[in-house]
Amino acid sequence: MSTNLATTFNGSSGQPEGWRGRLLIWLPIIAGLIVLYLPSLVDLFRGIWSTDQQAHGPIVLGIACWLIYRKWPEMWRLSENQPVVPSAGWPIFIFALLLYVIGRSQDILLLEIGSVIWMLAAILLLMRGSAALKAQWFPLFFMLFMIPLPATVVDTLTMPMKMAVSYVAESILFWANYPIARTGVILQIGQYKLLVADACAGLHTLFTLEALGLLYLNIIRHDSLFRNVTLAILIVPISFTANVIRVIVLTLITYHFGDEAGQGFLHGFAGMVLFLSALVLIIGVDSLLQLGVKLRRGSNGTLSGT
Repeated sequence: MSTNLATTFNGSSGQPEGWRGRLLIWLPIIAGLIVLYLPSLVDLFRGIWSTDQQAHGPIVLGIACWLIYRKWPEMWRLSENQPVVPSAGWPIFIFALLLYVIGRSQDILLLEIGSVIWMLAAILLLMRGSAALKAQWFPLFFMLFMIPLPATVVDTLTMPMKMAVSYVAESILFWANYPIARTGVILQIGQYKLLVADACAGLHTLFTLEALGLLYLNIIRHDSLFRNVTLAILIVPISFTANVIRVIVLTLITYHFGDEAGQGFLHGFAGMVLFLSALVLIIGVDSLLQLGVKLRRGSNGTLSGT
């Protein structure tokens, strides 16, 4: 027993289970991933991730890395003494390399950045087996939200969303007796005209709020299946409502404090309002669902007792 403990913690050179042996095995893999994807990350930070529409990209990447680190001990424990899956790992690895080569050479970010998910999945299958992939499925799924979508897809889906957000914001402010009118996605309140931009009510914002809601679900981990499924479905209308709140806040800031305030620092503050309001709505809806689950269990207990 003492010999095993010494081997595990001291890491003798003859035992791959020691931490030094693990490090020697994983260092070439980490170095390869850095060589492969560091140029892509540099291009993203200098390009699309520096825009308002894709500013959530590095945040999603950072959270995904934290989730992988958080699940690593559990993944290692579950995959201990489990067989690796080279029959599935190598085809996925080759597929990921093809995606990367095509995406990098043709400047298709959807393929280039999307290949990292397949690459990590292949590495887990080859190094630790299917149990490791199952343990790390959510961080890999979460990385989907950092992949830039094609501009044609974004433009096609964004316009109906902006129209809907503009219509609801106008209706609410008109009901509150504000002098507001709307033409398409342009709101006019008093002497000011505001264009509801993609960053305020676009597909990227919806993706970011969806990622926030799914992260909340993963961290909370409710036992009730009904509560998890219902909250996951309600994330979509919650995201829409948060977008409406942001547009209303920006419109009121511009109306009361002027155009410079609306386009300056307070515009960034309205972005904070978006995520804070979404988080508050998610927690509020979750609390109502928790109350409903408790009442349902209480009624079932009463019926079974009678």
